[in-house]
Amino acid sequence: MRVLVIGSGGREHALLLGLDRDPSVTELHAAPGNAGTAAVATNHPVDVASREAVVALARRLAVDLVVIGPEVPLVLGVADALREAGFATFGPSAAAAQIEGSKAFAKDVMAAAGVRTARAEVVDSQADLDAALDRFGPTWVVKDDGLAAGKGVVVTADRAAARRHASECLEAGHPVLLESFLSGPEVSLFCLVDGEDVVPLLPAQDHKRVADDDRGPNTGGMGAYTPLPWLPEDMVGRIVDEVVTPVAREMVRRGTPFSGLLYAGLAIDEQGPAVVEFNCRFGDPETQAVLDLLESPLGEALNAVATGTLAQLPALRWHDGAAVVVVLAAENYPGAPRTGDTITGADAEGVLHAGTAVDTDGNIVSAGGRVLSVLGRGADLKAARAQAYERLAGVKLPGSHFRTDIGRAAEEGRIAL
Repeated sequence: MRVLVIGSGGREHALLLGLDRDPSVTELHAAPGNAGTAAVATNHPVDVASREAVVALARRLAVDLVVIGPEVPLVLGVADALREAGFATFGPSAAAAQIEGSKAFAKDVMAAAGVRTARAEVVDSQADLDAALDRFGPTWVVKDDGLAAGKGVVVTADRAAARRHASECLEAGHPVLLESFLSGPEVSLFCLVDGEDVVPLLPAQDHKRVADDDRGPNTGGMGAYTPLPWLPEDMVGRIVDEVVTPVAREMVRRGTPFSGLLYAGLAIDEQGPAVVEFNCRFGDPETQAVLDLLESPLGEALNAVATGTLAQLPALRWHDGAAVVVVLAAENYPGAPRTGDTITGADAEGVLHAGTAVDTDGNIVSAGGRVLSVLGRGADLKAARAQAYERLAGVKLPGSHFRTDIGRAAEEGRIAL
């Protein structure tokens, strides 16, 4: 099976590594890829937002399966164009991708499906903003109602900060979503979905804030771990039954069935799961940790979704133990990152590339905000954390930063429902 993976981040590098372990996969291509994906696949320059360019590349390579990693090409209908051209494609249609592309749309789907989520209100004008803010708090959750690469959300007890973020979104022409604050630890659950068929992967927990102890601004994700030792054994089943399956059925009812990876970001409290957000693709950096523990052939699973045979897929098998991923970010991230710095140690085992490139001298250099993700695996969370940070110590990037506490609260038993 010849597979083309669309995207250039750590998520795509993890997907390619997983696909490379599948004996049915005979040829791997990445578009555009990065300095790390070049070691496992053939990179091809392409505009991932261009339906025509992606279809032309798939035709030229005569691939059997296309896997779309990022949200932007999905929302723009690249998966639709590929399917129309006859390619088996892992990734939802543009209509179904609105589950991430529009938070207001997602709220409407959840309301119709009877799924528990935060109370929300859409604000589309500056004139209505102050009165709306008065109806929320004392912790405000303000979301850009569009794609923001994981950085469009502000959660704050400072009303002025909430107002400032909302006003910036409105000035940019984007409505904003105000939400009530959901308490309880957060869980990321990836599910393979094809119509009403749902297959969950391992639950993970992301660390969104830039600094230790969940301080600083939100980022695209500074690290993750899986599985979650504090999560009740029946909770994944509850999330599937109470959240993912009802949403999948509602999407079918609307005539926009979901086919691909549905990511549920949830808060878990004494009442059970409540949805914080949905994404229409694998999340980064949770993907790196989750797929590292997958024992079943990844290509087989993704192809089953793409070809409408998910119901016949054998039960997924997982390695024992735990996996931890720590993100190494460039100086000034999540602001405008410094780029072009030479990285040493980037070719070591367990180091996955995200924002990297190769310069004219053949050096691997930084080319984005989240530059690398470093994996550790072990018999338990403590061992996995130790390996991740040991590997990270061998990587050098001037001005870079990372969190030192990925998975630490869970390892120390400080997370409970």
